[in-house]
Amino acid sequence: MKSIKELSVGLFFGSDTGSTEEITQHFTNQWKLTELKVIEATDMTVEDYGDFDFIFIGLPTWYDGDLQSDFEDFYEQFLTIDFTGKIVAMYGLGDQYGYDEFFVDGLGILGEAIIKNGGKIIGMWPIEGYEFTESKGQFNDELFYGLAIDEDNQMDQTESRIQRWITQVEEELKSCLAEAST
Repeated sequence: MKSIKELSVGLFFGSDTGSTEEITQHFTNQWKLTELKVIEATDMTVEDYGDFDFIFIGLPTWYDGDLQSDFEDFYEQFLTIDFTGKIVAMYGLGDQYGYDEFFVDGLGILGEAIIKNGGKIIGMWPIEGYEFTESKGQFNDELFYGLAIDEDNQMDQTESRIQRWITQVEEELKSCLAEAST
């Protein structure tokens, strides 16, 4: 198995209003573990996903649980991606009060497809500290499929959440690589 420094790492993100783009920039400024290739969702292809060992995905959830527009347009193709042997970490933006029945649904919509197509998701995030009614973004009763960010209502927590999540993802990635080498 490859070492961390040898991993090819890609980050795919979609942003309609610029909020997810800002979070992605904030994240990429803090990610120091490996080189990182950033691809906007408007430019992604199925083949792009095959180029990476480790993949980050960032997207907001829109309206009543819709994917961000570029991911929505790409969704049928996304369902065909073979994630076998891929490690994926996701972050999603949402509004837990204004859309409390659909908070970060995009994480779950994509997360289910990733797992179904053989991928391993790391960086699942606790639901504690959020107030919402329902979410497809929940992996189980305790965790989201990835980091949940609410820039509308908890902007003051975003930076610390990103920092803690990066540390968590780094540790989980190292564990995955150690497991694969035994």
